[in-house]
Parts: sequence; structure tokens; C-alpha cells
Amino acid sequence: MEAAGAPGLAEARSLGLTEYEYGLILEKLGREPNAVELAMFSLLWSEHCAYKHSRALLRTLPTEGERLLMGPGENAGAVDAGGGFAVAFKVESHNHPSAVEPFQGAATGVGGILRDVFAVGARPIAVLDSLRFGDPTAGSGEAGSGEAGSGDTASGDAGPAGGGGAGARSRYLLDRAVAGIGHYGNSIGVPTVGGEVYFEDPYEHNCLVNAMCVGLVARERLIGSAAAGPGNVVILFGASTGRDGIGGASVLASAELGEGDEGKRPSVQIGDPFEEKKLLECSLELLEQGLLVALQDLGAAGLTSSAAEMASKGGVGIDIDVARVPLREADMEPFEIMISESQERMLCVAEPERVGEVLAVCARWETGAAPIGEITDSGLLRVRRAGELVGEVPVAALVDECPLYVLEPVRPERPPYPAPRRTLPGPVEGAADHRADDPGTALLALLSAPNLASRRALFEQYDCMVQSRTVRRPEEADAAVLRLPARPDHPRPGLAVSIDGNGRRVACDPYRGTVEAVLECAANLACVGAEPLGLTNCLNFGNPEKPHIAWQLTESVRGLGDACRALGVPVVGGNVSLYNEGAAGPIYPTPVVGMVGELPDVARAAGLGFAADGDAIALVGSWDPDLAGSELERLRGIELPNGLPGFDLEAVRAAQAAVREAVRAGTVRSAHDIAEGGLAVALAECCLAGARGATVALGELTGGGSGESGAGVWRALFGEGAGGFVVSGEAEALRALGDRVPVALIGDVGGDALVIEAGGLTVREPLAGLRDAHAALRSLFS
Repeated sequence: MEAAGAPGLAEARSLGLTEYEYGLILEKLGREPNAVELAMFSLLWSEHCAYKHSRALLRTLPTEGERLLMGPGENAGAVDAGGGFAVAFKVESHNHPSAVEPFQGAATGVGGILRDVFAVGARPIAVLDSLRFGDPTAGSGEAGSGEAGSGDTASGDAGPAGGGGAGARSRYLLDRAVAGIGHYGNSIGVPTVGGEVYFEDPYEHNCLVNAMCVGLVARERLIGSAAAGPGNVVILFGASTGRDGIGGASVLASAELGEGDEGKRPSVQIGDPFEEKKLLECSLELLEQGLLVALQDLGAAGLTSSAAEMASKGGVGIDIDVARVPLREADMEPFEIMISESQERMLCVAEPERVGEVLAVCARWETGAAPIGEITDSGLLRVRRAGELVGEVPVAALVDECPLYVLEPVRPERPPYPAPRRTLPGPVEGAADHRADDPGTALLALLSAPNLASRRALFEQYDCMVQSRTVRRPEEADAAVLRLPARPDHPRPGLAVSIDGNGRRVACDPYRGTVEAVLECAANLACVGAEPLGLTNCLNFGNPEKPHIAWQLTESVRGLGDACRALGVPVVGGNVSLYNEGAAGPIYPTPVVGMVGELPDVARAAGLGFAADGDAIALVGSWDPDLAGSELERLRGIELPNGLPGFDLEAVRAAQAAVREAVRAGTVRSAHDIAEGGLAVALAECCLAGARGATVALGELTGGGSGESGAGVWRALFGEGAGGFVVSGEAEALRALGDRVPVALIGDVGGDALVIEAGGLTVREPLAGLRDAHAALRSLFS
């Protein structure tokens, strides 16, 4: 094919390709690429599509399991849920678009993950989200917050995000992202059943918006995306194609944010949840009628990515005529049509004799559809316009032969992040121990801190009950619980879902922090009686070309793999989001993990709230807390430690199994894992969720002799680490758990206050005071 008008190296660089990569393209084509071909290479060889800095690491993760039905490489992973059903699930990021245009960035993130799930034939039944922002309560110019001047406008807005201080900027991004998530999920009728939100200074200039979707499908109706059958027809259906989202995968997702980000707003897609609802129902009906050979959603890189990846998986070629693509703007060039990321579109393959039936179903759902090409045996992706060839690239060159880079990790001497903003005084200088401080004041400060305060006002913006499957709502339990269809052996089966991550602890120790994130997610499932079936992940990191970021990513993936192997949980798929850096530096390394688990009887799913006066309270597990990297140290403005204490992974797994089985047996009436803020915060959360007080004596848990007793008290109250649970129930039943794992009875439920006796100190806080402190963020969401 002639290369007339070849754009050359300068244009390649402007599209994010390096000189080395451009040389590879010349080698693979044997000529210079034209504008259409160069645009396709720039997207499929981008970090967002090619995973060129992380693919080798991802191959080390465990991806096999007895219940695994569909693993990495498909639109979403799937596991056997029993009773002839499969659960499909995946988590993905929409970070850079949300930093530039938070409402549409977050909304289309939800839309994209929904399409990933119904692209494998599953009906979406739940959405969860994992969000990171700067501190919305911070004032302008406070230490550690970074500057929020007009030079870096990551909100893409000259209003609140462009000025008014760090808090105003973060508040704007938070408000608009939450609104976008609620708008899309509520409108399409999929419940948002859980999630997490953290506020830390390193996310000030680069917020994170990760969305997870869970879907349900009969096992036999799962469908892959591999194109097959030369002569079969390629059909594009859904919304028409416009210029929105052009360059989203390369301009936004594969580069750092910086000056002039407001100019990137056209690269953010525009979502329409009502169009997606029609697309969802249309897709599921097409699959129910058996009309499709393959199905693929159009996400990053649009038609280029979907067509090339379908062809690669099937070992075939695809011809596309862009003149047949329904357009919103009549003057679009072929390269624009091929790389547009307009939302609410799907690509399918059907046999020629079924095309009429496919189009009829699309018409019934008022969903636009057009045959735009066919499957070939050429191994090429050929692009035509009204029959004229305007682009021709080997599929393998686009998808399978993209350059992969070897990371050059170097461990930094210390975590490269400034100390957090100090909001709580530390220990009194010169005191013999920590007892000069007031732990009651610390408890209230922690409960009202942005990372621990109640998210109820945020969750109330989401519909968590639509579809009527939700058994445990957000803040009622550590994991969301959904009903599954009844079956003879289990009349009330259920599914539990959780999503977790803690970037600050990963920044302290990428390996142990990531292991903790996996264990926390599994612990949340254990607290409702669910056993993990599979894990999905979203790895959010900075620029991997920097040695210390490469080290963080390498160690984190190592921790992810080790934790999954220890728990026997396969990784079914996920997403990598790199180059999350702004003018003030990189984000905390933030691996987010999502898990699904099964439970035989949703009626026995425990809540986190203390359930009955007179119940005994027990601490379960080989729990060895430490203040290093804790929320208490964050409030005290203490620099991140260079590492976290180790723990016995097998002991943690044993504790989770014991709690899970006790919940299933009805032995415990409430269960809550000890996480951020430590034991005192966990006890307060149990009291608040159950509207009951408690009296607790920690005794030997506070440590030994007089020189250590003060520090031991603070570690016992507010130290953090994996493996501890607070459970309540009948005393003898709780003691029986001690046959398998360490159990200490520490108190009883009752009264209208939380009273903790620890090492000669007493914390006594009325429920009303705890409740007021925990509601500190309500004004942010009013």
C-alpha cells in the first residue's frame, strides 16, 4: 500500500510514540505508516492498551482455580457460583479522565465497566467503587497539601478546582466524581452496593476513580470475544460515533498530568446511561437468542482496539469500512472514526444468515446498528472508506508484537513522600511513656478523620437496593451481600463482594502493604461468612520509568501474587493504571483489589454492629498491632516508616477461616475485622452500627513492664496490622473458637457508652459523642 502523506517521526512523538517505537513500526510495515495506521499504533502501543511496562509482571500472578471459568484476557473474568450460574466481575480505572473532567470521567468509568461485564453475557447486578482524593477539609496553603494555583488545573475547570486552595480543589473533584457515579449507576438501574473513599495529599493533583462491576449469567451463556469464521459479518451497534474521547487512551491514560490539562477535556468521553440501558438489554437478548459468534465492547482506542483484539484472539483478520459507521458528525476523518472512544457501543460478529435477525433485535431496542465489515483469513486489520483502502496493518503487529519494557527497579532509601499534615498532637516530649496523652481524644479524632468518618452521606447518593438483591447495605457489614437464585441444596444462597486498598501502607512497604490489602478484602468476606472465589485488581502507580516507582510496582505485584497463592484465590483479570503523577509528584502506590465470595445462606450473613445486650465480645486471631504507618501516626504528622512489621500469613488465613465458619454456623452474631484506626476504632464502629455500648478490658494485650506499658496501651488501642477480628455472641461459643485460633474474651455488649480499660487508662465515650464525631463528613455530601 502506498504511504503517501506519511506523517513521520514528529507526528509519532506527538501521539506518544518514541523514536524507538516508530522505528519498530517501520520495520514491521516495511514502509512508513500513514495517518490512519500511525493513529492505530499510537493507541494500541500506548501504556493503557499494551501494558508494556507491566505485562511481564502480570504473568507471574496465579490465574488458575477450581472454580475459574473465564480468566485474564477476556472483557471480564468469571467464576462458578454454583447452581448453574457464573459470576463475572472486573475492576478498572478512569483516573486521568476524572482528574480532567470529574463528572463525565467517573460516569463513563462506570459505563465502561458495565459493558465489560455484559460483554461476556452477564447481567450487571452490582457496582462498587474505590476513590482517592486530596483532603477536602484542608485549608489553602497548609503544609503538605501542595499548591492549588492556577498553573495545574487537573479539574479542567477555572472554577473551584482551579483555585481556592487544596480543600476546594479536592471538594470539587469529589463532588463531581460522586455525582457522576450516582448519575450513571442510578439511571441504568444497577445498585452501587459498596466501595471505599480515602483522602490523602498525594492524590491532590491526580485523583483515582476505580469502578468494579459484578454480573450474573447462566454458565452456558458465557461468551468470549474471539472473532471467528472468515466471511462472518462485523456489526457495530449502540450509539453513533463522534469526536468525544479521541486520544483518551494515549493523551490521558498513558501520560502524566501537568500544565494545561484543561485542554485535554475533549479527550474525555461523554456518557449516556439511558443509551447504555438499551445497549445492555439488546446485547443480552442477542446472546439469549444465540445470534452472536463473539461480542466485544468499545472502550479505550475504540474500533481500533475492539477489532484488533477480537481478530488477535481468533487468529483472523478483519476488514472495516468506516463509511458504514453511523456518525454524529458527518465530516469525521477515517483515523478519527477508528480511534474515537464514544461511549455505549459494542462490536459483534454474526454469521451472514443471522445478520437480519441481529438488526431486528437492535431495532426493537431502538439501538442503532450497522454491518461495517467482515472477518477474513488475511491476518490483517484493513480499513476502507467506501471501498478505498486507507489503512492496512498486521493484527499481530498491533496487538501481539508491541514493545515490552524491562523495569529497572531501585529501592529508595525512604518512601519519597512528604510527612502528612499534622492535625493531632503527638506524645508529650520528655514524658516517660504515652500515658500523658488522652486516648479518648485520639479516638474521637480518628472517628472524625476523613479516612475513617462515616460515608453514609455519600452512599445515600447511590441506589443500593434496586434489583432487590441487596441483603447487607454499605456500612451494615464489612462486605456487600447479594441474593442469588435459590437452588435445592441451598434455598438462600448468596454472593459477597468487597473492594479494598490502602495506598499509604503500600507506600510504607509495597510488598507487605499489598499483602495486607488482599487479606483485608478476604477478611471482609469472612465477616459475612463468604469464602473467596476469585480476585480482580487495579494497579494504580506513578511513572514506571522512574526506578523507585518501578520498585514499588514490582514489589506490589510480588505481594499480590504471594497473598493470592496463600489464600488459594485466582486472579481473574484486572487493569493497570500508570503515570498517575501531577505537578506535586506521584500518587501513593495504590493496588486496589476486589473479591467475590460465596455464602450458603444469606440469612446468616453477620453485620458489623453489636446485635444484643449481654453478648460477650472477643478478639479473634494472632493479631500483633503496630503504630507504624497507622492512621494515628498520619494524624500526628509522622513521616511514613521505611517498612511495615511482618506477620504470619498462614495464621491470618486460619483466623479468617475460623470467623467465616463461625458466621455460617450462627456462632457469632456480629463480626468486624480490625483495620484502619486499630482496635479502639473497630469497637466504636461495632457500637455505632448496633446502637449499643460496650465495656472492654484489654488486660495483657497492652504489653509488659512499666517502661513499655504506655506505648503498649497505644499500640493495643490504635495499632494496625493484619489478622484481628472483633466478634460478639454467646461466651461459651466464642471460647470454643479457641480450639482453632487464638481467642481472648475482652468484654460485653450493653449500655450507652464505649468503655475501654487498658493499662491503667480508661476510655469512656458516650455513643452520642462517638456518633457526632463519626458524622464529621456529612457536610461534604449535603
